[in-house]
Amino acid sequence: MSFGIKIEVWGDYAAFNRPEMKVERVSYDVMTASAARGLLEAIYWKPQMRWVVDRITVLAPIRFTHIRRNEIESTIPTGGAQGVGNALKTGRGQLGVDVNSIRQQRAGMILRDVRYVIEAHIELVESSSPTNENNVAKHLDIFNRRARKGQYFHHPYLGTREFTASFSLVETIGECPPELAGYHNLGYMLDDIDFIPDAKGKIVESSYGQRVTALPRFLNISMVDGVIDLNKLRHEQEIVR
Repeated sequence: MSFGIKIEVWGDYAAFNRPEMKVERVSYDVMTASAARGLLEAIYWKPQMRWVVDRITVLAPIRFTHIRRNEIESTIPTGGAQGVGNALKTGRGQLGVDVNSIRQQRAGMILRDVRYVIEAHIELVESSSPTNENNVAKHLDIFNRRARKGQYFHHPYLGTREFTASFSLVETIGECPPELAGYHNLGYMLDDIDFIPDAKGKIVESSYGQRVTALPRFLNISMVDGVIDLNKLRHEQEIVR
C-alpha cells in the first residue's frame, strides 16, 4: 500500500450495534470497519473514490455501560401520498409525527471511553478516470488538509449520531493496553455492505440513481495486541453474507 492515512479517534461513548439484536441495542466490542469508513467519509468523500479500512487499533480498554433512551417506533414515510417525495413534488403534506404517541424506551449496552487508530487507503471506483497514484494522492492531500483543520461535512460519530467523535491525524500509534495484549477472538462482526447492481435481494436506491442490492458481509474478527488487521482477515477468510 503506497498511500494511506492514520487517524486517531476517540469519544466518551460509542455504540456499534449488533444486527442480530432486534429490540435492545447491544454494541460490538470494538469499532466495525463500516463505522470506520463512515467516520472517514464524514471528513472527506467524493463519488470517484471509496475508503478501504486496512487496520483498526484499539488504544483503550474495552469497557461497557448501560443506558436507557427514548426512541420512536416509526419514521416519516418516503413514498406514498403522505410521504416525503410527494410533499417535495406538490409542496403539500403533513410530515410531522406525534412523538408522545409513538415513543418507546429501550435499553442499550454501549461502550465508554473509547479510542482507536484507523488505518485506511483510497481506491478509485471503476466509473472514474483510470486509477493512478496522482489521483489518489490528490484525494489524500485534501483529506489530510481537512483533518488537520478539523473540518468535516457532518460531525463524525462513533456508531450512532449522538455519540460524536474527536479526531486527529497521527504518525505513530500508541501502546496496546495491558488488558488487550495477546490474541482475542471477537466472533463474527460486520465488515461492510456491498452494493451489487442487478442482483436478487432487497432493492435500494444508490446515490448514483442505480437500482442495486445491499448485501452485508461478515468476518470472524481476531485481535492481536489490540490490532485488528482487516486486510489479513479478508485474505484468509471466506466472507460470510
